[in-house]
Amino acid sequence: MLQLDDSEILPLSLEHSFWTWSAQSMVAPIPVKAAKGVYFWDVDGKRYLDFNSMTMCVNIGHGDERVIEAIIEQARALPYAGPPMASKPRALLGKLLAEITPGNLNKFLFTLGGADANENAIKLARAYTGRHKILARYRSYHGASAGAMALTGDPRRLAWEPLLMPGVVHFLDPYRYRSTFHRTNPELPEAEFTQDYLNHLEEIIQYEGPETIAAVLLETVTGTNGVIIPPQGYLQGVRALCDRYGILLIADEVMSGFGRTGKWFAVQHWNVIPDLMTMAKGLTSAYAPLGAVAMKPEIAAYFDERVYQGGLTYTAHPISLAAAIANIQVMQADRIVEHAAAMGSVLHRLLTDLGERHESVGDARSIGLFGVIELVKDRQTKEPLAPFNGSSPEMLAVRKYCLDHGLYLYTHWHTVLVIPPLVITEEQLVEGFEVLDKALEAADRSVT
Repeated sequence: MLQLDDSEILPLSLEHSFWTWSAQSMVAPIPVKAAKGVYFWDVDGKRYLDFNSMTMCVNIGHGDERVIEAIIEQARALPYAGPPMASKPRALLGKLLAEITPGNLNKFLFTLGGADANENAIKLARAYTGRHKILARYRSYHGASAGAMALTGDPRRLAWEPLLMPGVVHFLDPYRYRSTFHRTNPELPEAEFTQDYLNHLEEIIQYEGPETIAAVLLETVTGTNGVIIPPQGYLQGVRALCDRYGILLIADEVMSGFGRTGKWFAVQHWNVIPDLMTMAKGLTSAYAPLGAVAMKPEIAAYFDERVYQGGLTYTAHPISLAAAIANIQVMQADRIVEHAAAMGSVLHRLLTDLGERHESVGDARSIGLFGVIELVKDRQTKEPLAPFNGSSPEMLAVRKYCLDHGLYLYTHWHTVLVIPPLVITEEQLVEGFEVLDKALEAADRSVT
């Protein structure tokens, strides 16, 4: 094996790597060397508390030996089998997933990650319905491949337009704190708020022609664009609209699945069963790349006598499947979903307390271990601490303070996301919030 001194990791990476989501001259990666539980260490031995599960994906925590051993054993037994092959991990993972997915979602198309899971869900929906349009939300993010980027509503798609997947129509999220419809009536009862956004969606369905719409695709809980939790009745209402017009409902659970919200899948909070459901990230806790599309039997049966024109070289890769099996078994054995639900109430309390101490906190919300803080210059006007699709010196200062003091987290525009590994303890949450508490002093100085 090639030897490399720790001091060479960063310069060689900078010399030869092309970095995503970055201007190449401005990247400042952390040269990470080791990780365990909710912490990771750089080459200088500095420890970071991981408040972002790396990329919102290491749900069971870093370095779980049970998953690592499962990967090693699979690599020794059968490191690769082609997509047309049946294999032991393929059989076992299908059985396990069918036991934890909601309703009758018991057929699975395996992909490499969330983006291609979403693209394959669209292919399935279009073929099954014979329609071509897809409705998705403006604050959604569904992946960085061309089709998934077309589905994405947020500004990350703009750099690549015109995109080569036509037929995508976006609609508004039921975003209570920044509601387009209710700026002059913020105290509107939740049932009326919900109905207004369902009316908005139905109006768009009518404008676009229901007979042309294959599916409504949505993140069950909006992820990086604000952890927007659907109001009571909203998902049930979307399900009813889809049923009324013969439209499929696709739930993107790439980020919200596998315990993140305190349930195996976020749709289970509202007892809604989608027609198709995509997953990745927590599916293996990122120990190996894997995504999947879960589908109802009637969608799978549509292709009994028809060829599904799609596939990937690494579809159902045995090593990734083995990682997913072990990951699910660890979650079940350690009752990690239940732990996430219990820690969810702790996170909610810490976020509430933080908001009471800092004038820069306009809103804080969470579900399970899926939290966000919205920072503002003025609580009355809700002017964000950074512009839409941009950053600010204040937001950069908040993040820098956290990193300097060993807290790794993700900031997006004017928000701070709190998405730790699901194995985090109350003491570790408090440890992170003590750093965040100090970091927000820089934001408070900007409050009008």
